[in-house]
Amino acid sequence: MGGLEAPVAQTLQQMERDFHAIHALDLAPLAATVQKAETDWPEKKPDLESRLATVRGSVTQSDSLWQSTDAARRQVAAANYAGLDFAAWLAAADSLKTSTATLPARTGELNSLSAQLYDSWDKLLVDMEVRGIGSAREYDQKIRTVRTHLADVSAKTGATTSEEKWVDVSRPTYEAMRNDLGMAIEHKPAGKYDSESERIAQPAGFAYMAPLAQGSNQYGHWEHRDGRDFWVFYGEYALMRDLLFNHNYQPIERGEWEGYRTYQSRGQSYYGQDPGASAPKYGSQGTATQNRYSGSTYAQSGGFRDSQYANKPGSYRDSKYASPMARDPNADHSPKRFGSSSRPEEPHAAPPPRPSYRPAPRPAPSRPPMRSPGRSFGRRH
Repeated sequence: MGGLEAPVAQTLQQMERDFHAIHALDLAPLAATVQKAETDWPEKKPDLESRLATVRGSVTQSDSLWQSTDAARRQVAAANYAGLDFAAWLAAADSLKTSTATLPARTGELNSLSAQLYDSWDKLLVDMEVRGIGSAREYDQKIRTVRTHLADVSAKTGATTSEEKWVDVSRPTYEAMRNDLGMAIEHKPAGKYDSESERIAQPAGFAYMAPLAQGSNQYGHWEHRDGRDFWVFYGEYALMRDLLFNHNYQPIERGEWEGYRTYQSRGQSYYGQDPGASAPKYGSQGTATQNRYSGSTYAQSGGFRDSQYANKPGSYRDSKYASPMARDPNADHSPKRFGSSSRPEEPHAAPPPRPSYRPAPRPAPSRPPMRSPGRSFGRRH
């Protein structure tokens, strides 16, 4: 047994270090953070409680293991191995080591998830560019991330910041979203985790509007004038509104929002329709997009000129971006669906479905990120 003394003694020392490291972890701040998040976002309480219970359970299990191995640890310390259940003792030591390694990650994740509930954010596709020729072509997207942090949910205060950067993407990703210029290609509302973000492209800003029956929410309210209903953002969220609508916001009418909600419920992108024409209003072919993004690289390279909607009314199937089936006048031009069998009321066809947005992680080196300094807003008077 003499050859075992050194490694067994080392294992005992490691076991003691692991136990003390676990008990040095103060869970009180984490519990307070979780309790506040549960109060502010009640629908997340069951999940947060479950995660916190897992963390606490690891600490409790460590205590039990430590106590249950008291006799074995005494034997090891005395170098008395007679009758010692090495397998059980080593298993307990391994379990303590695992808890020591995983507990910080679990507490960090729970803190992060609680913090995510206080942020809403949108990823907007604000520019596109194809560089090179032939097999050497490179595909770039410019993504604007607009984030609004709610420091006090009950007071409905918010601070908005933004970041823009160019990212390299694959050709399939570029092609899948080439109809979505100016759209929010990903949206995460407050009260949700980042992993619960919505990845069906929609007109930027629409997700912040309240149902007409509700009348208002923390971001704005419906206003009735001249026989029509319009959405108005509160002044506290003027920066968020300007960033989402590229500093060219026109009040959204009730009919547009209802159309958006219909398409959203079907898992489809809503591109709207320009009044008096068959042209879409949003996305790369949209008339509103052509006004808001006239200074973009996409526009300067002739992207809007390629669309027949730039000069005259038409239909999506005549666009160069339409699929062969969409160009066929005898084909079914209703929007593609995700789990819906009902036909839409809107007359124009939507682009084909796209994969989830996952841009390349690195920005193009020639275009450094740009950040806004952010602005905090107080209570609406």
